[in-house]
This record gives sequence, structure tokens and C-alpha cells, in this order.
Amino acid sequence: MVDGARALPPGQQLLTALKIKHYGPVPRRRSDDWSMIFSGDASRPAPEGSPSPELGRLTVRELADLPQRRVVAGLHCASGWSVQGLTWEGVPASVVVERFPPPPGTVGLLAYAEYGYSANVRLADLAQPTTLLATRLNGVPLPAEHGGPVRLVVPHLYGHKSPKWFRGWEYLTAPRRGFWEERGYHVIGDPWTEQRYSYLE
Repeated sequence: MVDGARALPPGQQLLTALKIKHYGPVPRRRSDDWSMIFSGDASRPAPEGSPSPELGRLTVRELADLPQRRVVAGLHCASGWSVQGLTWEGVPASVVVERFPPPPGTVGLLAYAEYGYSANVRLADLAQPTTLLATRLNGVPLPAEHGGPVRLVVPHLYGHKSPKWFRGWEYLTAPRRGFWEERGYHVIGDPWTEQRYSYLE
């Protein structure tokens, strides 16, 4: 188990339970047909407007066969609230990076979720021991309203970097902003230095 719990970041209000907050409705698809695609082979660039070449896929069932980790950490929303002491369980993101390694020239990635949501994340943030492809929360399967069956959890960054209903990622050879980053949120999103909005970049 990795304990990522820390003091409350500046400017945050402590809540006792996670808010249900997301873009779009809660998906009602079953976990047994949920899959994730990992793409972005820089050695074979795709034509402009075409999807990046696929590196591999994982189903939820295959994810369960990979090494698991338990992480105790908070979740911090850029709008100013935090919940501490959450117990996330799942596969370390570093394990998936090792399985589908970034090709030469990679500068970061876009993590994708249901409904076309995306969040840009640095490779260094994926490598953190607290970053998980989470399938359980507080000892039970991750509820759909909190991102189940799979949520990318990056607890050392603001919550918009932890997309619910995770669908995979695309390695990037040039920086690209995700859904909330295009709408004025900070491209890195470190709550400890209050990187909330893009004007602070």
C-alpha cells in the first residue's frame, strides 16, 4: 500500500465525502465489455486528422490480472474542495506504461474517457507511485458515479487530471490541451502551488 495522504492544499475546503461531479451522464455499460486503447506510435506518425496508431488494448478483466496496488490519498478539485483519506485500488499506471511504452519523441499524453473527455498528463505524473488505473474505492468496486469501472487517478494533481470512465491514452509528440485545459484550466494542475487556471501558466 502507498500512503499519498498529505496536509490539505492551500485554498481548499475539506469535505467528508466525494461530490458527484462530471461532464456528461453516467455511462451504464457493463464492466465486462469495457476496454481501453493505448496509442501514439511516434515512429509511424498518422496523417493529420487520423487516429494515432494503436499500441495495444486492455479489458477490465485483463486489468485485473496485472499487479495491483492500494493507495490512500485525497482528491482535490480546482473549484476549491478536497476529500482526504480515500482508499483507491487498481493497477499502477507505470505498469501500463511499461506494457505499452512511449515511443521516441513523446512529450506527454492525452488520457481519454467516455464522451470524448480528455486530460493532458505528463509522463512524470503517470510514473508517480500513487497514480493508478483504479477499479475499487474504499474497499468496494468503483461506483459508476465516481468513474467505474475504471478511473485514472492522479491524486497529486487537481481532480480534472483524474478522468472518470477511463478509455485509454494517446502518447503525444507535441503538447495538446485536454477538455478542461482548453476551457481555461491549468495544463499541469498542481494543487500544492494552486495551479488552477491557464492564466497562471
